[in-house]
Amino acid sequence: MKILHISAGLAALALAVSVQAQKSAADGIAEYRKMLEDGNPADLFEAKGESLWKQKRGPKNATLERCDLGQGPGVVKGVFVTLPRYFADIGRVQDLESRLLTCMETLQGFSAAEIAKTAFGRGEQTNVTALATWIAAESRGMKFNLPQGHAEERRFYELGKRAFFFRGGSHDFSCASCHGEEGKRIRLQELPNLTKNPGDGIGFAAWPAYRVSNGQMWSMQLRLNDCFRQQRFPYPGFASDVTIALGSYMGVNAKGAESIAPAIKR
Repeated sequence: MKILHISAGLAALALAVSVQAQKSAADGIAEYRKMLEDGNPADLFEAKGESLWKQKRGPKNATLERCDLGQGPGVVKGVFVTLPRYFADIGRVQDLESRLLTCMETLQGFSAAEIAKTAFGRGEQTNVTALATWIAAESRGMKFNLPQGHAEERRFYELGKRAFFFRGGSHDFSCASCHGEEGKRIRLQELPNLTKNPGDGIGFAAWPAYRVSNGQMWSMQLRLNDCFRQQRFPYPGFASDVTIALGSYMGVNAKGAESIAPAIKR
């Protein structure tokens, strides 16, 4: 009986140490991010995005200042926390990046299809990311409230839900494999549950974000691209319906969460 008592005590101690180690790792990562916030390189992308918005560019030599992101031509503040949403002028649901492509094509004369076909993070896509970073920053501190009044908005939410739980690839992964329940972690980092509101500044509410590990600015489109890579799926098309649908699903689930974008990540 004494041996069993000692074994039980050791097991309890080991569990306590394990829990404390996990807590310390999470706290350490949080402190690391906090230290970097004051010098977040995303500020540079914000400045570039604002400049691009006002700069005459493209075959039509025009600015984007008449771009309608859902709340009227030229309105930027507050739009980020309402996207993706349905746009009647083109009859489809769009997220921020796909809507910017539409404005760049209609107002400035760029080819949206050509930009979408560009390798991720190159050419005009870097400008789309900068624009998205600045526009997101204009809604920092606001709470997500994506509209679901239109049938297409509800349909995209359901499509996004299906895509989120769809398993495939060589590892039989889905988005839900990492982000479908509480208490999961990878590389000592906690993985938020994105099937519901994960909290302020977590998950959907933190992108675009600057990735310290590779020195790149990632919009949600690029974040999803890397998720597909980790699932061993083929890369999705930039601003494709599946990525917009996933954004709709996560964005609606994040209702009430406060945006901290552009954030800074490991």
